[in-house]
Amino acid sequence: MSMSDIPLIQRVVAILWPSFIVAGIATVLFTTAFDPASISIFADYGISRLGSYTICFFLFWLFGAVTSTTTCYFLKPCDAVNRRKSSGDSGSGKE
Repeated sequence: MSMSDIPLIQRVVAILWPSFIVAGIATVLFTTAFDPASISIFADYGISRLGSYTICFFLFWLFGAVTSTTTCYFLKPCDAVNRRKSSGDSGSGKE
């Protein structure tokens, strides 16, 4: 079974769900150690404590999604990537 056989929605959920769980855990750990309301970035803009927790959560979710996407990209076998590149070179004379 190749990556193209997996439905798109399943691939998206395989990226977003683990990153959501990690973002929740990272937010709890980060906000336990640091008070986001006292961080100067949030204090300069007058963001409330709840708003700063929300921003932290979405930033951790973004970082988790980026790392999950990168992992999925590197799971592709090299021969599949090379095959796709060579099939795109229709003018190169290789057939």
